[in-house]
Amino acid sequence: MPRHIVCLSFDFDALSLPIARGTVTPTAMSRGEFGTVAAPRLVDLLGAHGIRGSWFVPGHTLETFPEICRAIHQAGHEIGHHGWRHIAPASLDRAGEEAELTRANEAIRKLTGRFARGYRSPAWDLSPHTVELLLAHGFDYDSSMMGHDYLPYFAREGDQYPADQPAVLGRPTNLLEMPISWSLDDYPHFEFQIFKRGVLPGLQTADGVLRNWSDDFDYLTEILDWGILTYTFHPFVIGRGHRMKMLDRLIRHLKARGAVFLTMEEAAVEARGRLEGRRAAAE
Repeated sequence: MPRHIVCLSFDFDALSLPIARGTVTPTAMSRGEFGTVAAPRLVDLLGAHGIRGSWFVPGHTLETFPEICRAIHQAGHEIGHHGWRHIAPASLDRAGEEAELTRANEAIRKLTGRFARGYRSPAWDLSPHTVELLLAHGFDYDSSMMGHDYLPYFAREGDQYPADQPAVLGRPTNLLEMPISWSLDDYPHFEFQIFKRGVLPGLQTADGVLRNWSDDFDYLTEILDWGILTYTFHPFVIGRGHRMKMLDRLIRHLKARGAVFLTMEEAAVEARGRLEGRRAAAE
């Protein structure tokens, strides 16, 4: 019987994102703080639909806004790892990356009673050490790479990409990759941002993005009997009124098309079982 899984995930960056970028002027900070206004709205919307999502929360957000994060956890949502500061691991050395990993995981344990099982890199940019560190710290899955749209896979270690030779692909590890895509992320569609090197125009109409996101799920149902589609939202982005109404319409469309809503941890368990079963059958 076909089974098409949807994971609704939320990166609750709040103030950590502008701080990591060094844009700590009052307006930039207030933009991030709007996430604390939007998060309760999203918890209410998910609750009205009977859906539990996955919230990837930087340690900085956990420690700055503990009451809001506690309410998210108490509503039954998964709390995933999203760094302590919103700094990409690829910009850190190994020791710095592990320090961020450990500090944020301790903040998650303090809130939930256990360490996170899932990880999502700030800016979706892993370092050469990330997979090794995640395995060493007991993570079950990562959600930072884009090697598929609907099917999880095992992350590799030791890839080599020489400029003048064919790529050398490393060995698969036991870390499950739950793939994502910028096209299924609200930030590039909606956020207007001025950078030194250019402008992110954003500000697209919600109905156009809704068509994209609905069609991605519909295509999954047309080509595969089983698969997982992960949407990525940021409270300070998706939490604006017209986008909240769009998200509600998206959920209703997905429900009408038979989507099964799971947390990413739940979906990862199911995906791992399927992959390990196939691996055992091949041996």
